[in-house]
Amino acid sequence: MVVRDDHEREYVEYLRARMPGLRRLAYLLTGDFDRADDVVQTTATSLYVKWRQVRAAGNIDAYVRKMVVHTFLSEQRRSWARTWLTDRLPDRAAAEPPTDDALVVRDALRRLAPRQQAVLVLRFLCDLPVDETAAALGCAAGTVKSQTADGLAALRRILGPSAAATFGGGTR
Repeated sequence: MVVRDDHEREYVEYLRARMPGLRRLAYLLTGDFDRADDVVQTTATSLYVKWRQVRAAGNIDAYVRKMVVHTFLSEQRRSWARTWLTDRLPDRAAAEPPTDDALVVRDALRRLAPRQQAVLVLRFLCDLPVDETAAALGCAAGTVKSQTADGLAALRRILGPSAAATFGGGTR
């Protein structure tokens, strides 16, 4: 790759260093490695176009995290995002339900509304506080709190009574 100037070099260095974290965030949001790569690629392209302004603005990591979340939410609104290719015919029952709790929780997360899913991923899987989650989503802290409560309640409904122990009382 031929780097034209210092700004471009800084962009490449920044993206190389942050790529694993961006892919992890995108995967946690999408639940699919290929879609996660698409989200990160779209974000990287947008970041390249805006690099000089983003770099001058200050907290680059927070801005890029917000870009990833917004790209995910934007793609969720498209009809193709609701199409899932499977290796089973619809009339066949699954052989056995997954036993790994992480797989069960990931599947339940995919059934939530996209903003609730994004809030729970940012809050609990990326361990962001309420104010940083609000900044990433471009909303008020109160919205994050209500989306967290609603998302956890929906997870409890989806996962059933056994989830009460895992997702018991309140939010942090």
